Amino acid sequence: MQTTGWEDEFREYVRARGPALLRAAHQLTGHPLDAEDLLQNALTKTYLAWDRIEDRGALDGYVRRAMVNINISQWRRRRLEEYPSDDLPEVCTSEEPHGDVHEQLEQALEELPERMRAAIVLRYYEDMTEPEIARTLGISVGTVKSTVSRAMAKLRNALGLPSNGREA
Repeated sequence: MQTTGWEDEFREYVRARGPALLRAAHQLTGHPLDAEDLLQNALTKTYLAWDRIEDRGALDGYVRRAMVNINISQWRRRRLEEYPSDDLPEVCTSEEPHGDVHEQLEQALEELPERMRAAIVLRYYEDMTEPEIARTLGISVGTVKSTVSRAMAKLRNALGLPSNGREA
């Protein structure tokens, strides 16, 4: 099969950046298989728009934004399919300690609302600045700051860590 130059360029981009993008997708979804699906969907959108993306330095941002948008859309669709019930599920009372801080952090991240999780992942896993996060999520810088602050407080609480003293 004959490939064009831009297809080779896309293939090389996916080879080089795929693992980092997959880690970001995993943090957004909280599940490895969902992360693979999310990344695949985002890369499909990127492939279809490849000739329209002029700034190749902005590719990571384009793919991340696509992942966030797709994840939010899927979350909204899934939310419509969930209905309240009169029966409460059985509560598991086993107090098995989580052996690894990383596992505890993953679980605490999964429990955060979508926007908070996205802000934390972009800030601390992708090392983006607050203005970059604001552009990526389509919110103001002030909203990014408050969202990250509230998310960090929830994570500290979930992990049983003392507050940083700034919350009043």
